[in-house]
Amino acid sequence: MTQGQRVARAAGSMMLAMLVSRILGFVREAVIGAKFGQNEITDSYIAAFALPDFLYFLLVGGAISTAFIPVFSSYVARQENEDSWRVASSIVNAMVIMLVIGIVLGEIFTPYLIPLVAFDFEGETLERTIFLTRLMFPSVLFTGLAGLSMGILNSHQHFLMPALGSILYNLVIIVVGWLFADQLGIAAFSIGVVFGALTNFAVQLPALSRAGFRYRLTLDLRHPGVKRIGALMIPALIGLSIGQVQDIINQNLASSLEAGSITALRFANRLMQLPLGVFAIAISVAVFPTLTRCAANKEWEEFRKHLSLGLRSVVFITLPAAVGMMILRVPLVQVLFEHGKFDRAATLSTASVLFYFLIGLVAQGANQLLPRVFYAVQKPQIVVRISAISLVFNTLISLVVLNWLGAEGLALAFSISAFLTTGLFLLMARRALRKMGGRRMVRSCLQTLFAAVLMGAVLQSVVYLVSTFLPVEQEWMQYGAMVIYVAVGALVYGAVTIAMGMEEARFVQQAFLGRFKRR
Repeated sequence: MTQGQRVARAAGSMMLAMLVSRILGFVREAVIGAKFGQNEITDSYIAAFALPDFLYFLLVGGAISTAFIPVFSSYVARQENEDSWRVASSIVNAMVIMLVIGIVLGEIFTPYLIPLVAFDFEGETLERTIFLTRLMFPSVLFTGLAGLSMGILNSHQHFLMPALGSILYNLVIIVVGWLFADQLGIAAFSIGVVFGALTNFAVQLPALSRAGFRYRLTLDLRHPGVKRIGALMIPALIGLSIGQVQDIINQNLASSLEAGSITALRFANRLMQLPLGVFAIAISVAVFPTLTRCAANKEWEEFRKHLSLGLRSVVFITLPAAVGMMILRVPLVQVLFEHGKFDRAATLSTASVLFYFLIGLVAQGANQLLPRVFYAVQKPQIVVRISAISLVFNTLISLVVLNWLGAEGLALAFSISAFLTTGLFLLMARRALRKMGGRRMVRSCLQTLFAAVLMGAVLQSVVYLVSTFLPVEQEWMQYGAMVIYVAVGALVYGAVTIAMGMEEARFVQQAFLGRFKRR
């Protein structure tokens, strides 16, 4: 099996698992919306994620993507197993110590930190947010361990179990929240987050054992690999802090808008994340260990080849997804969320925010893969600089359009800054790699655009016919209509791109079908 086939199979495994995970994520949000609506209660629940997420990304998220996987993968590529497991054990132990300290401090100082992430909360909303944040903080330890496990498994080309862990994470939240919401209120879902994170980590343990992981109670901070990871983490901490600061700024700005604005942004962002999570992130994560191996072995032609195919495949998926979701934004939100206390007004406001998020979907997809170029070559400082520029740019645009467009303005600013970030990443990647096959990428993007526009025209006609001749006001028909829309869009786009002989179409087809064929 060629390396390209391995990448396709890995991407296919992750796509299927992440599709299920994302669907469960929507079910989770739909259950919360049906139980509590779109108001200050759900705003508190969403805001409560800010501090635990910040702690995770600060101490673990950066280490996995920017430092641990590149260094650990280099040991794996050279088959230096003893050093690889010693480095992994040392990093796991160091992370556990730092996470425990961070959780304890977070629990103590939560009342003083919440105003930093939602400055306009007060009274009962503020107290509820403090309580929910304290409930969620312990989940960071298990999320961190699950993230490090994922890094080890991905470096060994094992992708399925980490993706399965995210499925169980959402499933546990749904079950715990649904069973205990009547007795505990929104806190039931916060408790579900802790048990979901624990399950996410536990399900990866058998796969770690099969991969040969040998845990050692050691903290060898003088080991060259550990020192290298520590050096790479410093710019990673700064870069991820910038990203988290941007989220906090946006949440603070949204907290000054009408009640439910944070929830509308969250639900719309979740919808935008569906094609990103299922396809763009899956492709990026699957390609990353290969990029790291190529960089470690100085196989630069192979590096460019896999980067080009990965980037073209991301655009191949996200561009038609953006067009289709723009056309279907209202029925999509209606089918997924308009239940119980989540009413028609909430549907329309969420769909409006979604439209502005979708403007930048292609750029967001590219930004899942492009930073990994610099992580693979162990130059994370470039990502830091570009992230800092994006932060300033995004904040300035948000402040300009906030009073004009409200929550929609925050989504628009997010999209515009995503395109700026993509342009800067492409420029720096071109400098680092000297060439990237630009003509081939442009030709692929033009073919993708043609197919997406044609698909959009057909889809718009189908929407008109269905809404004219079928009783779409009935809930069962809304689900049926959505199946028709998705099927028609996928068939038209797939037929056009295959007829044009696009390599990206074959790659995506291989990624899916490869999981169901014998080697």
